[in-house]
Amino acid sequence: MQARQNNQSLQRTRSITFIGLSVALLAVSAWITIPLGPVPFTMQTFVEVFVLLALRSRESIATAVAYLVLGSLGLPLFSSMRGGIGVVAGPTGGFLIGFVIGTLAAVLFLKLLGNRRSIVVEYAAAVILLIVCYTCGWLQLSFVTGMGPAAAFVAGIAPFIIIDLVKVALAVPVARAVRKAVGHDRAVTLPSKG
Repeated sequence: MQARQNNQSLQRTRSITFIGLSVALLAVSAWITIPLGPVPFTMQTFVEVFVLLALRSRESIATAVAYLVLGSLGLPLFSSMRGGIGVVAGPTGGFLIGFVIGTLAAVLFLKLLGNRRSIVVEYAAAVILLIVCYTCGWLQLSFVTGMGPAAAFVAGIAPFIIIDLVKVALAVPVARAVRKAVGHDRAVTLPSKG
């Protein structure tokens, strides 16, 4: 009984540590900014896919939510070291919201496939995350700026598609290697209580 409690405490501590480190990685990846019109170029897509696939499902969802909430509260976690609800409600806030919704959608996709994990499945989950982020970002950019849908797509999505696909292509094998190194195999479940 004591050994099981110690193991659960250790697992909880590891999860909190991984979530905290992942939020920090997301912040650093957002600070690497190259302005490209209304939507800046950052390294966030790489880290978002990495977080989705390197962490356990609950940890990746918790990371996405914690990043959005802490940034919304004013911590300078977003691009160009900005924070606050104004950023989330602004032209690029849809991409931030899309990260949370996209992570949920990709985790659901992975859960539906259960133990049938392959690199192809993980690339598909990463593309789901990317599509949801793009959709949310595109809609909010169009709504907040008053751009038409086509103009918002050209300004906020089109310049990033190729480079984001490259980031996805790199993030998936890196996440798989890290997950294997830290023993975060999603196919392995912890014993249930009782």
